[in-house]
Amino acid sequence: MSELLLPPEHRYAEIVKKRQNEDGSELSILNLGPTHPATHGIFQNILLMDGERILEAEPTIGYIHRAFEKIAENRPFYQITPLTDRMNYCSSPINNMAWWMTIEKLLDIEVPKRAQYLRVIVMELARITDHLICNSILGVDTGAYTGFLYVFQFREKVYEIYEEICGARLTTNMGRIGGFERDWSPEAFRKLEVFLEEFPVAWKEFENLFERNRIFIDRTVNVGPISAEKAMAYGFTGPNLRAAGVDYDVRVAQPYSSYEDFDFKVPVGKSGDTYDRFCVRNAEVWESLSIIRQALDKMPAGNEYHADVPAYYLPPKEDVYHDMESLIYHFKIVMGEVPVPVDEVYHAVEGGNGELGFYLVTDGSRTPYRLHFRRPCFIYYQAYPEMIKGALLSDAIVILSSLNVIAGELDA
Repeated sequence: MSELLLPPEHRYAEIVKKRQNEDGSELSILNLGPTHPATHGIFQNILLMDGERILEAEPTIGYIHRAFEKIAENRPFYQITPLTDRMNYCSSPINNMAWWMTIEKLLDIEVPKRAQYLRVIVMELARITDHLICNSILGVDTGAYTGFLYVFQFREKVYEIYEEICGARLTTNMGRIGGFERDWSPEAFRKLEVFLEEFPVAWKEFENLFERNRIFIDRTVNVGPISAEKAMAYGFTGPNLRAAGVDYDVRVAQPYSSYEDFDFKVPVGKSGDTYDRFCVRNAEVWESLSIIRQALDKMPAGNEYHADVPAYYLPPKEDVYHDMESLIYHFKIVMGEVPVPVDEVYHAVEGGNGELGFYLVTDGSRTPYRLHFRRPCFIYYQAYPEMIKGALLSDAIVILSSLNVIAGELDA
């Protein structure tokens, strides 16, 4: 059998034996995960170690076995949304909105401006919670628990806003073709205003705890750097690419949902190390807060929250009981009998971790002919073995944490 086809633990065992015979050095093989707390019970990395130094690494994925893409190809379009929730579950609404925008692109549906602004608000809230989780957990992985405990309460406040909008928290199933299932309640806007008032104070204190902390700086500066060229070669997008010095953001390069109406900066780092990734995400939280405030201030008048597309949008339940046309639409939509054109589309958004895209091929039937999810975390994880070579074991933990690899995006 070719050496490259051998499992990594077998290949590494041969290297350990060879080095012992040649110069008497003692190498070791270490499983970093899947049961290690920092690997979420999902990631396995087989490491060849020289003391605390990592010589080689090989990751293993596939511990979830969900086959989302194949499940989606056997579901009507409406029933695919809950699958998208469970990819990056730290920012589920972005996944939901990206899927609906893909369908709207296929069907050439124009979403009302107000619904587009509402989508922007909920997507930026999701980005904030995604970065909040990533950076606070990075603090935990460097031994600093206080920051995590302090800011995590604000994720709960965002989830309460989600509850007001759609009734769900973590996996939201939010939105519909053409907009939202229902208009936002006054309580949702009230809770949003409270969040915008209270959270910036806490986030500033969180930054102060870390960005000039000598221990945190020593643990993150020049740890796990990746060059702009290497990051692009791997297919990096999002904060991890911008931390390497590449100014690319889907919201700017290919605006969607009226992002062109808002003024915001795209934070860019220089070295692509763990500290830069941390700082870029911190800065993006401030930009998200600014976008939300602009969207509220510019919110179009009226109460439009979905497009006028009765063939694809469920009618009000009270109409279904009394109006034959509404009953027919309701039946066709629920049973997945709505017609779709034969086409091939790709739509991408700026997810919490980078470019999240859906490549959809239809054949006119009630289900997709082919559906592929572009999951940014799956791409980052491929670079992880190279990024930790030569690093210490403790560095491997913070590098993985700063990449923000979400397990739900690895095995779709």
